[in-house]
Amino acid sequence: MLLRLRQPFGLILNPAKAVIRRRTAAGFSALLLMLSACGKPAPDLPNDAYVWQRRWTPAVQEALSASADAVRAWRVLIAEMSADGRWFDAAPDLAALVAARRPVIMVWRLDGRVDALNVEDTAARIATASHAWRAAGITPAGVEIDYDCATSKLPAYRKFLTALKSRMGSDSALSITALPTWLNSPELDALLNVPDEAVLQVHAVLNPTQGLFDGKRAQSWLDAFAEHTRKPWRVALPAYGSRVAWDDEGRVAAIESEQPALRPGGRASELVVAPVAMAAFVDQIHQSRPRGLAGIVWFRLPTARDERAWSLATWRAVLTRQPLQPALRVDAQAVAEGGSQDLVLSNTGNADGALPFIVRWNGACRGADGINGYTLERDDAGQYLRRAQDGLLRVGSQRQIGWIRCDTPPTTFHVQP
Repeated sequence: MLLRLRQPFGLILNPAKAVIRRRTAAGFSALLLMLSACGKPAPDLPNDAYVWQRRWTPAVQEALSASADAVRAWRVLIAEMSADGRWFDAAPDLAALVAARRPVIMVWRLDGRVDALNVEDTAARIATASHAWRAAGITPAGVEIDYDCATSKLPAYRKFLTALKSRMGSDSALSITALPTWLNSPELDALLNVPDEAVLQVHAVLNPTQGLFDGKRAQSWLDAFAEHTRKPWRVALPAYGSRVAWDDEGRVAAIESEQPALRPGGRASELVVAPVAMAAFVDQIHQSRPRGLAGIVWFRLPTARDERAWSLATWRAVLTRQPLQPALRVDAQAVAEGGSQDLVLSNTGNADGALPFIVRWNGACRGADGINGYTLERDDAGQYLRRAQDGLLRVGSQRQIGWIRCDTPPTTFHVQP
């Protein structure tokens, strides 16, 4: 049949045969288009971003403007309910959101420890905020409820969402965040059937001692979540780090991320996700896309003042799936007095890089020490600096990590990941 269809169409004297051949040719052309489409890779997953800052400083406004071309929609924190049921309003800059020209989704965060959720009060607050946004020139693209509750509360949460959606009306889309801990609940399917979409959070859901993000576990959660919903859903990925402090009894005392929150005493460690590792995970889910996955939501929008978020340039490179090439090197800089040299780590690449684990140098030195997350160690090969705290070095940034005092200053430094 293919051979006959590929034969050239010449002069045809029989009109009936001409019609048949024209229809056959049209059908074959359609088939070719279908086959061609099947051979094309699926388009990249669109990127949303959480704007989670409570105060909209000029740095937030600048980041919003500089990132709008790479983002499908903003998910903006508008208010939070504390564990005792009190509301605290954020203050998003509506003019900046209007200027960014992207859909905006209102996010209402409810503390997971709250047991009784007031539908009437929540619906009234959403209606009031929506009216104010429309008056400012923003038509909300939807409402998202962020309620990280215990699995045992899912039946009550479903009833709350059902009542809330009925009060919101059919013209307003409802989204919720979901946790991997809910995957084993028989209530999950019924819960996910209420909102129009869900966002599965796969970061900061483990014990802090296990890190901020685990790619293998995240992939298994995505695959499992796809089996529980028949509606579009997205995955929330991290573009930030956190510092966790433990008290003397080993309990988490505070977590510092977008806001300073550390208490004195105890011990602390930095939890980071290297952009290179996250870019690899994004490639992975594009190559083996779970059913129904409609996009990625990044937490959170980086700014120039956000010390624990990626740099804006690196974040954009991950969003647009550009090659990431951090370039970390150590140089010795002479100190005016004492004959010492400062060891300065710099990143001259195009992406933020994880702090190297070990820094060595050639030659022996009379004195040396590490600072800013590095300690001095010794083995059979001599002295070296070892990373004691994880972290990232932003593009174009420098960090002093130690000092040395040598009769013959070293000429070569070796950086080991």
